[in-house]
Amino acid sequence: MAGIELNEGFRRALAAIEAGRHVFVTGRAGTGKSTLLRYFRATTRRRVAVVAPTGVAALNAGGQTIHSFFGWRPDITPARVRRVGEEKGRLYRALEAIVVDEVSMVRADLLDCVDRFLRLNGPSPGEPFGGVQMVFIGDLYQLPPVATALEERALSALYPTPYFFSARCLQGLDYELVELEKAYRQQQDPQFLEVLDAVRNGTVSEGQLALLNGRCRPDFEPPPHELWVHLCATNAQAEAINRRQLARLRGRAYTFVGRIEGRFEREYLPVPVELALKAGAQVMLVSNDPLGRWVNGTLGRVREVWPDPGGPAALVEPYEGGEVEVAPHTWELYELYLEGEELRSRVVGRYTQMPLILAWAVTIHKAQGKTLPRVVVDLGRGAFAPGQVYVALSRATCLQGLVLKRPIDRRHIWCDRRVVRFLTEFRYRRSEEALPLARKRELVEAAIREGRPLRIVYLKPDDQRSCRVVWPKEVGEMEHGGRTFLGMRAYCSLRGEERTFRLDRILEMGPAEP
Repeated sequence: MAGIELNEGFRRALAAIEAGRHVFVTGRAGTGKSTLLRYFRATTRRRVAVVAPTGVAALNAGGQTIHSFFGWRPDITPARVRRVGEEKGRLYRALEAIVVDEVSMVRADLLDCVDRFLRLNGPSPGEPFGGVQMVFIGDLYQLPPVATALEERALSALYPTPYFFSARCLQGLDYELVELEKAYRQQQDPQFLEVLDAVRNGTVSEGQLALLNGRCRPDFEPPPHELWVHLCATNAQAEAINRRQLARLRGRAYTFVGRIEGRFEREYLPVPVELALKAGAQVMLVSNDPLGRWVNGTLGRVREVWPDPGGPAALVEPYEGGEVEVAPHTWELYELYLEGEELRSRVVGRYTQMPLILAWAVTIHKAQGKTLPRVVVDLGRGAFAPGQVYVALSRATCLQGLVLKRPIDRRHIWCDRRVVRFLTEFRYRRSEEALPLARKRELVEAAIREGRPLRIVYLKPDDQRSCRVVWPKEVGEMEHGGRTFLGMRAYCSLRGEERTFRLDRILEMGPAEP
């Protein structure tokens, strides 16, 4: 794939995947997780299946839903998982790896179903995941698993959290965590990126909250010549805005009716079966153009609509400029099968429709993974899921491209502390394996003797990571808040004062230039 920047995070992730290790690839919004998946699929020679928890996520990833791939009903439980027949089982026995995209939305019990199924039907029966390498991709600080109140109560009796990392099959399993750190979406606005990071893990300062709320414009109406997208918490809210804006346009509305062939379940539909368009409508293109004229998520305005079948159906002016003729697009749904020793895919369903949706407003959920130059965030009654405010704000590329319809209250910005605890404890454990406490103490003692500084990467319990240069003064048993720990007292160049650091929270340590 041309034009892909293989930064250090990409290289680490790809090396771990190609080495056959179980891997969880994560990273903040806009770090290229989807790009990494596309690159891996385009370059690997291994027999790989790609699955996702929802139909649209699966379609975007070029894979199947988890339920579809394994042939399950929606009410599957680990106890209901069974061995499959010899012919069907050949596919699963040939697998080398499974990539689970958007893993933040995968529930623990569903992952246990995957493990049990592969233990019964995979290439190495009885082994974890049947000997199949698992690659998990997603950001736990974004949208969480979906469960009804009844399901939540049942799950809480079996699992400490509903997230995939609480699955029983992962307890004691050795897997690597690789974090993509370079943010491409907001790289031109580092101040906004810093605020987004604080929103992501729930550590927003009063100053940062004031900066965000400085963008509050309750009566904001987008200028006619600019494309602003309202991000809404609910489908009803987004649909109401789109209907209202479409009705305001003069001229005739043309309705395009989608065509389903074969097996193409409704949950996969990227565009409604009935789509009404008018000249002047604000739209989002939801396919990748083979000629490269637009990508999934490109915004534009309809200039003309041609209802004649057999040719282009609309003239669209994209946000970036120019004009493109847009014709109905056919999405294909695939399933994997085995031919000899080769894993192949075949089309099982098609959906043909205009690759557009009305985009004066979209839900925060549908906006996940998209980059939107100008965003109006309207939370209605507030966020109802952890990470929802972060997903909404992080669609924008800069602070000037963000408008809030109502102020953000601190109670709107919340992340699941269970996610924070999992990520920090995981990183502490990996740090201890790579650089044990005894070795950290030796390095600090040597730096004190020689009077030289150290470069450290420090991780606070709230998942805030910072790189610092420190001049160690003392190391040993220390006490704070009634707790004793092995610590280091040092002058911190980042804070310009002496600070105390817990050695078990130092992820990396090495010499630094004075």
